[in-house]
Parts: sequence; structure tokens; C-alpha cells
Amino acid sequence: MVPMETSDVSSAARDHPLLSVFLWTVFICSYMILAPIFGYLGDRYNRKYIMCGGIMFWSVVTLTSSYTPKQHFWALLLTRGLVGVGEASYSTIAPTIIADLYVKEKRTCMLSIFYFAIPVGSGLGYIVGSQVSTVAKDWHWALRVTPALGLIAVLLLLFVVQEPKRGAVEARAELHQTSWMTDLQALSRNCSFVLSTFGFTAVAFVTGSLALWAPTFLFRAAIFTGKKAPCLDEAHCASSESLIFGIITVITGMLGVFSGVQVSRQLRKKTPRADPLVCAAGLLLSAPFLFLAIVFAQGSTVATYAFIFFGETFLSMNWAIVADILLYVVVPTRRSTAEALQIVISHLLGDAGSPYMIGVLSDSLRKTDSFLWQFRSLQLSLMFCSFIAVVGGAFFLATALFIESDRSRAENYVPIADEPIVVPKSGRSTHVPVSSVLI
Repeated sequence: MVPMETSDVSSAARDHPLLSVFLWTVFICSYMILAPIFGYLGDRYNRKYIMCGGIMFWSVVTLTSSYTPKQHFWALLLTRGLVGVGEASYSTIAPTIIADLYVKEKRTCMLSIFYFAIPVGSGLGYIVGSQVSTVAKDWHWALRVTPALGLIAVLLLLFVVQEPKRGAVEARAELHQTSWMTDLQALSRNCSFVLSTFGFTAVAFVTGSLALWAPTFLFRAAIFTGKKAPCLDEAHCASSESLIFGIITVITGMLGVFSGVQVSRQLRKKTPRADPLVCAAGLLLSAPFLFLAIVFAQGSTVATYAFIFFGETFLSMNWAIVADILLYVVVPTRRSTAEALQIVISHLLGDAGSPYMIGVLSDSLRKTDSFLWQFRSLQLSLMFCSFIAVVGGAFFLATALFIESDRSRAENYVPIADEPIVVPKSGRSTHVPVSSVLI
């Protein structure tokens, strides 16, 4: 799923500099709107079939969009928005299936494997998108690579994956679905879920900003230092920077997710607050490295890429751990809804607007249209990402204050009647026998 997010955007941008931002925004907005719908369905119906339908629809729409002429701009935006169907169906439901198949350390390990797809897929999107469109001399071909992978995913889901019973692997008593409003109220009172969601929003903000602007920034830095000649079609000329940045993203993604899980596993032996503390450390450590990468871009290309490497590694430590936090502080029948709510908040306040915000900030800081100020204004605006990373780290530190009580509450959850006490005319108080309606 994730490779298409980047390959669609970066490849299409070669024909129009602003197209990447529009495509990204349309996709994220569609993703946010559809996520709660699939979250509701995922808590109540067969999750495997829902994912299969979403991925199949995604594959068809992606393939269709590859035949959209570039002059039909609104048709391309529409198909790009419809891609959010597959992404929303998969991202909200897949982690809950993993949660119902594995517990504790085993689940954390499996989630780390699953979340390799985010940084690795994003990096491969840059690599595949740039190379395919260069070879074919047409960015539309970058959209025709992954639908076949979507078909393979559907076949594997249908014939390999079994639909697990919600909460069965945790040896829970029978749990029943509650109303959507009841689920939302319960999640809003879950401090660990709320605070970790805001922390993850900071991760999404920084990741989205880097995904859209890092290759352009690196290209402008090369022009500023005289290592490359100016180019009218900046998106096309920055293909080498996109390739290098994509390779770095793949490597740091795998290294960051793996190291985050391992550090958390070792730290759990000393404190039950290990997960939010590791997430906080990842964001707080990534902030200075990303700042140094932005500063050193005007002096040393090697140092810039080295700092990006460390910054993205620490940033990637959060992915699997945040998912695990959500799964063990939320009861099984509300997990898909929680996943959807976290997606909406993190994208709405994170990467849905961060690329546009960085672009607007860069334009406002640019004093002239010279190559110097094209570089300098973007450099100054990207420094905002380091500040957001620090704020995200603070949210995870706050999560550590509530993680023990919220986890204990979820693990020892006892359903009670959802109906109020009824007082008959005789004066005796009795509970309405509604055993099937549970909180």
C-alpha cells in the first residue's frame, strides 16, 4: 500500500511542480474521511473480507488513474482520492487482526514486521517511481507497478489469513460491540490513547514534510553550493536526490523500527513505562539531527545525508511501538475504531497540512526569486520540523504518566450493563436484564 503513496506523488510531480502537494492532500483527506467508516465496520464485521474489498478497489482505481491524461487534472485528483479507500481499509483493520493472533512480546515483534512497510514502502516509492518514470519517459507507468501487488495481497488474504475471534488470544470473556458514541466516549477518556495519538501526530507531521520537501531541498542545496546547475523543471531535475533520499528512507526505516522494538523490549524489564519513553526518546533524538541536516546542507552534502540518516532512524523508532500501545490500552471491540480515530487526528493535524504549511512558510520567507532565497527560505521553514519533533516527544513523556493505569484498566475490563437502573412502582430497585448490551 505505502509505496504508491510516494511513487504516485513524486512521479506525477515531474509534469507539474504543484501537483505533488495537491495529490498528497487529496489522498490524505480521503484517507481521513474513510478511516472512521472502516473502523466502525472493522469492529463489527468480517475484517478479512473488508480488507480484500478495499485493496481490490484500490488496485483498480490506481490502474485506472494511470490512463488519465495529464490535462484532465480533476480526474486525476478524483482517482487519487479514491485510492484512500484501500489505504483506510487496510491501515485501520490489519493491526487489530495481528492483535488477535499474538500477545505481548510476540505481538510487538509481529507489529514491527508489519510496520516495516511504512518507511520501507515510502522509500521504495521514491526509488521505483523515479526509475520507472525515467525509463518509460512517462510518469503514468509508475502507477502501473503496484496494482499487481495488490492482487497478490488479496489472494493471500483470502486463502492464507484466517479471521480470528476478537480478544480470544487474550483469554477474555465474551465481549460484545457497543454503540459508536459509547466507543468514542471511552476512547476520549483514555489518556494514554489520546496523548500517544498527539505524539504520533508529530511523527506524521515531520514525516509528511520530509517526504514532500526533502528531495527538493537537497536539490536546491546542490544548486546553492554550485554542485549542480540550475534547472527549470525542478521536480524532474531532483530525481537523483529523490533516489538517494528513498534509499536512506528504506534503510533507516528498517533500522529504526527494529531498534525501537529491541530497545523497548529490553527496557520493559526495568519499567512498565518503556514504550512511551522509547517513543519520546526517538522524537527528542531525531530533532537535533534533522536540525543539523538542514543547517549543514549549505556546507557539506555528506554531513547532510549522514544527519538525515540518523534523524530518520530515530524518527522511525515510533511506528510499531505506538501501534502496540494502542492495542494494549484499548479493549478488543474498540480497536478498529481507535485505529481509525488515531489515523484521522494524526493525518488531520500532521501530514495532511504539513507539506502545504512548509511551502507557504517558505514562500513567505522568500525575499526574492533568486536561487539563494529559494534555498534559504525552504531551509528556514524546514527547521520547524525539529520543533514539532520536540513537542511530540513531550506528548509521549506525558503518556508515560498514565500508561500503567490505562493498560491495567483495559486488561481487567469487566463489561457492565449499558442500561440505567429501573425503579418499579413497588419501590424495589432492579437492573434491567440486558446481558447483550455491554460497555
